[in-house]
Amino acid sequence: MTRVIHVQKVSGISGSEAHLLSLLPRLRARGFDASIVVLHEGETGAGEFVERMREAGVPTDAWRMRFDLDPRVPVRLLTRRPDILHTHLVHADVLALPAAAAARVPVRISTKHGFNEFRANRLIARADRIVARFAHAQIAISAGLADYLAVTEGFDRDAFTVVHYGIEPGAPPSVPPDEPRLVAVGRLIPIKGLDVLLAAFAQARREVPELSLELAGAGPLEPELRKAAPEGVTFLGPVSPVATVYERNAILVVPSRGEGFGMVALEAAERGRTAIVSAVGGLPEVVADGETGLVVPAGDADALAAAIVGLARDVDRVREFGAAARQRALTSFSADRNADGIADLYRRLLSARSSTADARRTSRKSNGTR
Repeated sequence: MTRVIHVQKVSGISGSEAHLLSLLPRLRARGFDASIVVLHEGETGAGEFVERMREAGVPTDAWRMRFDLDPRVPVRLLTRRPDILHTHLVHADVLALPAAAAARVPVRISTKHGFNEFRANRLIARADRIVARFAHAQIAISAGLADYLAVTEGFDRDAFTVVHYGIEPGAPPSVPPDEPRLVAVGRLIPIKGLDVLLAAFAQARREVPELSLELAGAGPLEPELRKAAPEGVTFLGPVSPVATVYERNAILVVPSRGEGFGMVALEAAERGRTAIVSAVGGLPEVVADGETGLVVPAGDADALAAAIVGLARDVDRVREFGAAARQRALTSFSADRNADGIADLYRRLLSARSSTADARRTSRKSNGTR
């Protein structure tokens, strides 16, 4: 059985962690001996992730780090000899990929998950490209993210294999409410663009006074956002599970300035809800503009307000978009389709490495008989 070790630094459960919780059990069901090394600094969310991964039947090691780039991590990894090492996010890339190369792990893969402000730093971008050379393949979770990394960090766009996140189907969702209820889900941080949403909401509410907005999430911008919030906005804090929040609202809004994929848009789609999203990263791949939702320019409060007003006044369109969104989520973004994409890449890389090794052995034998 092919041994696969995933490595990721975890502080809580969000997009990439939810992806791994879905992916690794499915890889095991496909015949891969998949396990994970979780790097952490003692966060409660990391403990929850480890517990859930083990409950899913995935062998899980939790390694506490003393500080960023803890040198004990690569030393410990040198003793592991998997057939495939698969890293996620920057800490795992830097700590695990060179160690795996030193240990001559046959196949090494890195998945890029998101937009980060630090990637615009030239030194960091160069370091990221250097570390990437230790991997045999780079996965991007959306074409938009691959484009972003090519422009921002100078990666070769063609070097990325795009494998979208997937989602598991739940029970049939409820019908969206008649009332124009909006919801936004995510961390309260600058890149999520919630300041733009509040400005757009205030503008839209002047035309549709019955509008309401729920914000689910926590983060350092909460005090500032609360001060800027107009009437009709409710702060929910962290919510888990979030499915009930999607279902009691009619429209999800994702006003992000950067988004590697846009898992919340896919989650809402699975619950039969339409979305208004920014034209950044993977969001336009998740939401088909004019078919399952609306796509607007990032940072444009006027365009966002117009989209909100348009859907708020058209219940039939909201429901039509929501039904189409669920159908698309279950067919184009299923969890099994995601796992098949990863498994196929594993098999191709293993086959290529095996063919290369066979060619080298044949060459050595030929040279030896001369």
